[in-house]
Amino acid sequence: MSIETPTAFEVTPERIAQAEALIRPFIRHTPVMRVDLKDFCGTARPVDLKLELLQHSGSFKVRGAFTSLLTRDIPAAGVVAASGGNHGAAVAYAARERGVPAHIFVPSVASQAKIDLIRSYGAELVVGGERYADALAASETYAAASGALPIHAYDQAETLTGQGTLGKEIEEDLPDMTTLLVAVGGGGLIGGIASWFRGRVKIVAVESDGAPTLDHAFKAGKPVDAPAGGIAADSLAPKQVGQMMFPIAKKYVEPPVLVSDDEILAAQKALWAGARLVAEPGGAAALAALLSGKYVPEQDEKVCVLVCGSNTTAVKFG
Repeated sequence: MSIETPTAFEVTPERIAQAEALIRPFIRHTPVMRVDLKDFCGTARPVDLKLELLQHSGSFKVRGAFTSLLTRDIPAAGVVAASGGNHGAAVAYAARERGVPAHIFVPSVASQAKIDLIRSYGAELVVGGERYADALAASETYAAASGALPIHAYDQAETLTGQGTLGKEIEEDLPDMTTLLVAVGGGGLIGGIASWFRGRVKIVAVESDGAPTLDHAFKAGKPVDAPAGGIAADSLAPKQVGQMMFPIAKKYVEPPVLVSDDEILAAQKALWAGARLVAEPGGAAALAALLSGKYVPEQDEKVCVLVCGSNTTAVKFG
């Protein structure tokens, strides 16, 4: 089975549904947990947490990785990806499952947890440069020299289509949901999810104030360079938001809510204290918008928070 490869701005619900059927044997249908925010140091109200941090390789990224591997012709040289860590781990995992060589480039800000995870899947790993953009440039040089197939972390049709399958899954889990909070880095996740819902629910973007890529793009009217720092720099800090997702975001996504490092850290701690969930900073960012009061839902909103990643060394054993 295959899906027609979408071109720019053509990530449709039909293609997302096709991708979901294709990748279903390789991914987990992750659970939803209903909680009361008062147990997380917030104002009392019910909220649903979509626990995509329990996905294979520790994040949603395997959805896009498998979509690429299952819909494109893979050369003998295998695949290559640049990543802050999670996309690299996802591509490495998916490549291992499909018996494909994988070459992963990450910047020096990648966490040790993500570096160790990528290596555990048997990928060839190169660490270098200070930012995601440096790793991307190195991966492009490698792809040109080797013939390996590039799998982009967020600015590629197959990636957006695969991440959009999470939107479909959330709607199946929570058909009455009215509002979804989603953390944003390059925008592949929120772009794919917004392509599924197409305005049927409110989608709230949440960004680290140290890497406000979508916020800068909204203000400029196009993707532009933004700062790339903060506690979530290894997952939410590309040079700029993706070209493909931006028209989708302009049409279907609320202006970004910016959260600080302290607010993200507080959300990580709250997830551990209130639910014994270990989320990485980027995975906890969407919840930070609620707990900090930066996003205050209306009384009748039925809110879901996407907890999207768990690759951290924040909890030590032994």
